[in-house]
Amino acid sequence: MICVQKRLRLPALRRGFHLITDLLAAELPELAQVRAGTLHVFIQHTSASLSINENADPTVRRDFEEFFNRTAPENAPYFQHTQEGPDDMPAHLKAALLGSSVTIPVTGGELALGTWQGVYLGEHRNHGGRRWLVLTLLGVA
Repeated sequence: MICVQKRLRLPALRRGFHLITDLLAAELPELAQVRAGTLHVFIQHTSASLSINENADPTVRRDFEEFFNRTAPENAPYFQHTQEGPDDMPAHLKAALLGSSVTIPVTGGELALGTWQGVYLGEHRNHGGRRWLVLTLLGVA
């Protein structure tokens, strides 16, 4: 049985959706030892999110950003949580809708994502800063 847990500090990223699949795999050389298992990725923040979606066409990521900006707009008159800036409450809502974790099967030493799938970090703040992830790899060799 293989059990590895690491904290990964991401660089500060601009607002938007960013593919981090390759970064996750690079951080876990232990993946190569796992015949069958799972990788659980958790973000330790309430204004950023994780999701799995289309990894080939960058317009998908731009469309995600546009959709969520319309769904949770800044400066909405009904928001009461505004002391941390106009992007804060919308960021919490976007993170709640998308989620704080993803779980990916591991097969034959690789992430068993579909052909066009990638892991997204959704940065929902204008200046979110560096984000922390907890990576937990469980499997059999």
